[in-house]
Amino acid sequence: MKIELVELIEVRLPLVRPFRTSCGIDTERRTLLLHVVTDAAEGWAEFGGDPEPMYSAEFAAGAERVLADHLVPRVTALDRPTAARIAGAMAPVKGNPMAKALLETAILDAECRAHAMPLATYLGAVRDRVAAGVSVGITDTIADLLETVSGYLEQGYVRIKLKIEPGWDLEPVRAVRREFGDGTALQVDANTAYSLTDAEHLRRLDDFGLVQIEQPLAEDDLRGHAELAKLLRTPLCLDESIHSARDAATAIALGACRIVNIKPSRVGGYLEARRIHDICVAQGIPVWCGGMLETGIGRAQNLALAALPGFVLPNDISASSRYYAEDLTEAFRLDGGSLSVPDGPGSGVTVLPAVLDRYAVTTRKLYPL
Repeated sequence: MKIELVELIEVRLPLVRPFRTSCGIDTERRTLLLHVVTDAAEGWAEFGGDPEPMYSAEFAAGAERVLADHLVPRVTALDRPTAARIAGAMAPVKGNPMAKALLETAILDAECRAHAMPLATYLGAVRDRVAAGVSVGITDTIADLLETVSGYLEQGYVRIKLKIEPGWDLEPVRAVRREFGDGTALQVDANTAYSLTDAEHLRRLDDFGLVQIEQPLAEDDLRGHAELAKLLRTPLCLDESIHSARDAATAIALGACRIVNIKPSRVGGYLEARRIHDICVAQGIPVWCGGMLETGIGRAQNLALAALPGFVLPNDISASSRYYAEDLTEAFRLDGGSLSVPDGPGSGVTVLPAVLDRYAVTTRKLYPL
């Protein structure tokens, strides 16, 4: 392929309800879309970060700068770039996996479309439907939480994940378990809110039969997670700690986790996500695909990844209506506790121009200048 156009589009979509975690409260999805046009097809990708560096060290303005000044010039200088080749061109730029993922994914989407190949096929998918879990943010009261969880269970979600933080952990988990019974698949996500000194407190979560406790400690504290894992019956899952296949291999070797959450944007793209999947499968570690409040663009691509054989746990890939009254693509709908994996070329979805126009804030051409 020959790249003819690269443009960055900032969008702001209101959420149907505020989403609160230990990192903060979101009332809208404010992110970046990358649109790449080649001589054979076009591709789209969605930035996984936020406007501020609260969840991740990366943030939207920084990603825009590194894309414009460093990544796009290096990639467009290649002769006939492909998704598999551009990693080498981007490698001299240290860090910035979310920005790199954005560019790689848009090119990969265009490449698959040019060959009329679904992204799921390219990645090695083995199923056409993916089990859907839902992430439930921190609420004002236990009553609000129970009402919210009840609604999601009625919609058919097969797993509930509760966001927790110090002061909002044992009681909400106890209330949900008591209200909905032991048959409800339940897990919690701390988003790095605790330290190893909280080990005795976290051990009390063992009483609730959780599927996993996700990322209780700081992302750079693999040793702490390994020590905590020795004290808990509940499996630990790592999310923010895993930035690469090397990180996954190290965490597994240290005994820091028994489950891995793979977020493609966090690890630099879908090709690295597939490498992490392969390492985990070889080590007998189950994986699942996490979410970053994606619109239909990122949601479709995550479904393609979650159709790989090692994704044996329900994923944080929910219906469009979980977050948006109106999506940038045709809405994804829950059916029997799962979502269909798109089978069209590339990501298999089409960006709706009229909807994009409503929510686009700015558009910046990165190539050609």
